[in-house]
Amino acid sequence: MVFLHFWDALLSSFQTIFNHKFRSFLTLLGIIIGVTSVVTMFSSVNGLKMLIDEKMSGMGWDNTLVVSAGDGNRSRFGRGFGLMRGYRTASRRSKPLTYTDYEVLKQEVDYQYLYGLVENWYMTPDNEWNRIKAVDRDYFTAQTFPLKEGRFFNHFEMSRAAKVAIVGPTFAVTYNQGENPLDQIFSFGQHRYRVIGILDEDPLNANAILNMNTWERRWNLQAVYIPLKTGATYYRTNMAIDYISFQASNWEKVNHMKNQITQTLLSQKNMERDFNFQDVGAQVLQFKSEFDSMMKKWSITLLAIATIALVVGGIGLFSTLLISINERMTEIGIRKSVGARDFDIFFYFITEALSLSFMAAIIGIILGSFLTWGLGLAIKIPVPMSMLSVYIGFAFALVIGFLSGFYPALKAAGINPIQAIYYFD
Repeated sequence: MVFLHFWDALLSSFQTIFNHKFRSFLTLLGIIIGVTSVVTMFSSVNGLKMLIDEKMSGMGWDNTLVVSAGDGNRSRFGRGFGLMRGYRTASRRSKPLTYTDYEVLKQEVDYQYLYGLVENWYMTPDNEWNRIKAVDRDYFTAQTFPLKEGRFFNHFEMSRAAKVAIVGPTFAVTYNQGENPLDQIFSFGQHRYRVIGILDEDPLNANAILNMNTWERRWNLQAVYIPLKTGATYYRTNMAIDYISFQASNWEKVNHMKNQITQTLLSQKNMERDFNFQDVGAQVLQFKSEFDSMMKKWSITLLAIATIALVVGGIGLFSTLLISINERMTEIGIRKSVGARDFDIFFYFITEALSLSFMAAIIGIILGSFLTWGLGLAIKIPVPMSMLSVYIGFAFALVIGFLSGFYPALKAAGINPIQAIYYFD
């Protein structure tokens, strides 16, 4: 019985809406614009946030700790005499991280990506300086440098300090007269290397929208890469390496990873804290937190703007329903005369208001999805539609519809049936 009552009210509402198509469209227009604004604005903000997160992750900055040698000033403690009793300090030269430390850390620490780095410079045939970087395979994965041709270092080459190299995509054009350098032998400084791989163009800065760290990444893609052990053997004394970068799978594992690194290095260095940490992940996390806070404020501002459009649409709906009461006065009188209660009349009018706002929400969401898709095409970045914006748009539209229709429905329910029947006489 309740379902039939609702179905009758719904059919009556749609009949009234489609009998006055143009007026209904104008009534819906304000709510449509408001819902479209909510969907488009929230999706854009959400897409920008996802893009920032993707860029940060792609650059290997998330959940990252960088370990380097100490700064050379370390405190040693000893007893003085007489008035000088107490602690005294003495300086000594810190010991560098070594390839052996790297190998031990690789076995003892839980990590997602780990790579050491040795960096040197060499003179090109054009009398320009270029970098030669000794790394291992995790470097290319963490930094999102894909391979275009050839292959990465294999285990034998990394363990035997082989003289093989991977070059950037601009190497062939800049240093090899446009010819493919793969499998050719080149002199980089005092050593000769066989090129086994060529990196692809930078995937993170493939378009001009929100490029990040472009200068550094451009330099990295021009560099020559050799195995880490090769660099430690030929470019450093005592197999030293410049620093070691660790990346955890999530931020909750960073502290555990840091403790493991600390304990392992202390045991390697006879309990001397001869190393420093740079918590890159914490800096990135702080930046993300500040950015998220800014995006939340921006979302509130956009929501306020969209709310104004929805309120304007609600005023239009309110006016239309008040006008329709006078037009449907005879209908109200007849319905009441054949047994319709005040609640039934109220229900008919509030159902019509909710039906109009529901239709406006559907149209607004469809338009918002098309605008979001078009925005992604325009900036050449996929912008996914935010489901939160869909829920907010629906909720706001229905609330505005209910509030706008409440007073007209209440007024229609209180009309005297005799006066309604003879209203036009």
